[in-house]
Amino acid sequence: MADRFHTTSAQFQHRWGTTPSALGSEEDVAEMLSGIVKRFGLRGYLLINIPSETSTDFSSNVLLTSWPDEMLETYDDAGLIFGSPVIGRLRQSTNPFTYDADGTNRRRADGKATIAASLFDRHGLSRGAYFPAHNSAGLRGALAFGGTREALNPREMAELNALANHIFTEVVDLRAGRRQNVSLSRRETECLSWASAGKTSVEMSEILGLSEYTVNHYLNRATRKLDAVNRVQAVVKAIRAGLLN
Repeated sequence: MADRFHTTSAQFQHRWGTTPSALGSEEDVAEMLSGIVKRFGLRGYLLINIPSETSTDFSSNVLLTSWPDEMLETYDDAGLIFGSPVIGRLRQSTNPFTYDADGTNRRRADGKATIAASLFDRHGLSRGAYFPAHNSAGLRGALAFGGTREALNPREMAELNALANHIFTEVVDLRAGRRQNVSLSRRETECLSWASAGKTSVEMSEILGLSEYTVNHYLNRATRKLDAVNRVQAVVKAIRAGLLN
């Protein structure tokens, strides 16, 4: 299916009015994705690294999104990454697929189907589709779109799927290009330092006199800056970059 949806840069430009290389910043990519959301009558977009089996939160895997911060916070606070049928499918398959918050979450085995479905319903993202992506280095991600409209038809699925690899690769490349200039705030460095010592978010909150949510916020922000998929990888990358002793 991936071959059937393969798109050249020339076709990309014809379809979207630009080429991937012309998207010079993440802001350009976000603006393009927002335009696509509007064009297709959707409500939001999401670009992620596919969470590893050891990921303990979803937010640190997010590259770009128009999801409200409150939605991401609630998702992580409820531990919805564990047992997610969508994430499980992304880990196992490279084929695009649609989702329905109510029907898809019925397959959860953790008893959180109602919590998950109501979260997506509340934020107007009850139906949509995920499009797996990868870059030349083998890093895997996904581009997703959601809203409340009826399911995307095959032509729309093909059109949006053609975006996935281009957009994912462009954002990964943009982040790789700026990685040499990463700087962490004092709090981000402190939290990563304690994480490297094996402390949990609860333990860090007690040590630093911060709420657990604030600690996770600093860790997630540092993880995104370092283009890591979880806090363990963020610690490794920070050490290698000389940002941690």
